[in-house]
Amino acid sequence: MVVMKHSSVLLLLTFLFSGTLASQAEEAAGKKAAGPASSIDGYRFEFPCTGTMPEHPKEGADGESALVKGDPLTTDNFEAIKQFGGEAGKRYKVTLRFRGVVEPMMYKGGEKDGDYFYRGGEPNNGTYNIYKIAISSPESHYFLNRQDKVGHKIFTIDYTKTIEIDGGAEITLRGDGQNGRLITNYAKLVVPGIAPAPEPYHGQFVQIDVVDVVEVK
Repeated sequence: MVVMKHSSVLLLLTFLFSGTLASQAEEAAGKKAAGPASSIDGYRFEFPCTGTMPEHPKEGADGESALVKGDPLTTDNFEAIKQFGGEAGKRYKVTLRFRGVVEPMMYKGGEKDGDYFYRGGEPNNGTYNIYKIAISSPESHYFLNRQDKVGHKIFTIDYTKTIEIDGGAEITLRGDGQNGRLITNYAKLVVPGIAPAPEPYHGQFVQIDVVDVVEVK
């Protein structure tokens, strides 16, 4: 039986308590930064593959989507509707960070903004995964995995973009695999600091983190 001295016990309790306070402070700071956009802070688009990840996946391999619960052409999708906070009648500039592992998708009729972000427009292919954010006010929508051409490849993304959202607006986050199949994470890519790191995700995902929210003056 080991008996700890009072000083050692107090030191241990102080250490544990300090760690808890620091964790709570970090969480509170994150919520404060997200502010009116807290409903989407940490949201994840996820396209899981069925089964388990092979030990030695084939380069460029595709696989079955675990989202499918019926017709793969109509059930390979998901949607979440979130309410933006803030005050009615006010508009906010919201800076978002997007990180994940995705396949390419083409879009048309909108505006390319950087390597992957696409403002407005519509899908320009009928089989690859669509990652879409729609805002009710001001009415607008965005795609997250734009490329000039599709193909059996997978890549990581890590970028920030600023969009405008009115107080009280509805935010619709929608993923559509279109055909019940997806490009697997055959390269076992990992996004540092994003679950399930350091392990690779068996499928595709995009995580949204709120960086900043500023009222438009």
